[in-house]
Amino acid sequence: MIARIRAYSAPEDIENNLRYIDGHRKVLESYGVKQVTSANHTWLHDPNTYMIIVESEDGEKIYGGGRIQVRSANLKMPMEDAIAKIDDSIYSYVDNLGDIKIAEFCGLFNSKEVAGYGIGSIFLGRIGVAISTQIGVNYLMALCSPATLRNCTRVGFEIVRDLGKNGTFYYPKEGLIATALLIKDLDNLPFANAEERDRIMDLRLNPLQHTLETGPKGEMNIFYETKINPLYINI
Repeated sequence: MIARIRAYSAPEDIENNLRYIDGHRKVLESYGVKQVTSANHTWLHDPNTYMIIVESEDGEKIYGGGRIQVRSANLKMPMEDAIAKIDDSIYSYVDNLGDIKIAEFCGLFNSKEVAGYGIGSIFLGRIGVAISTQIGVNYLMALCSPATLRNCTRVGFEIVRDLGKNGTFYYPKEGLIATALLIKDLDNLPFANAEERDRIMDLRLNPLQHTLETGPKGEMNIFYETKINPLYINI
């Protein structure tokens, strides 16, 4: 399998954002999920949102994606309103983190066409953590499913046990569990698995690279293009 992973500021490529939205919607609907806060489109033209897209080599198909959505005066992180329905202390929790740049890694999905290759659970996670320092994020938050929790902790996330029931909630619907996560030291990633930390640091140093990666289903040729245009970075 050959894939390309690109990162860019949301306003740079609205057309591709719409393709991402459509792919995300289809995956959510296949699980019976109709409404999810990370799936609204208020971020579409937001200069503080950064996209990660996994696509075919020719760019014709989107295999998956996610986004880093930086909290701003105009736009909260999607997880804030999602968690507030169950635990409204989320607002004060985030406020108390201080006057720093906080973002959520959200809206992750992979299409059924590439299920099992590790795109959603491994490769997108690495890239999300890798590019966060590029855009000046201090703290990175996320909500994850039980199936992806292990890989999230491998790239450096810790469970936010002060929220919900020891960090967990029913979300996006009754019967589905989500865990609130946070990375406080994005520069050093002290809680990341050593192998993952090394890979993330390499992706930071070399955002343009072609690598033969090994996933659960075997080898993949991945072309990384994760250097974000500095003209679009709001620091």
